[in-house]
Amino acid sequence: MYFFCKFVSNDKNMNNNWQNSISIDSNIRFGKPTITGTRICVSDILSWLSQGMSMEEILLDFPELKKEDILAALAFAANRENITKIIAA
Repeated sequence: MYFFCKFVSNDKNMNNNWQNSISIDSNIRFGKPTITGTRICVSDILSWLSQGMSMEEILLDFPELKKEDILAALAFAANRENITKIIAA
């Protein structure tokens, strides 16, 4: 049995929050979603936040990031969670 993820969005505002900040490139971090222009994955940011790091701490540790990048990572994750449909084939 194979599973496919289909991404469909009806919320244009949520898409616009992350579309310009998140990239997926098979040559960078094995195709994981990353902050455009960096090798920092969305999952890295989510992990740091879940471990209790504040946005300010992340920005101090990773000066290449902007607050908008962290918010884009959160929007991307929320969008993906809300719109992923598992389709069994």
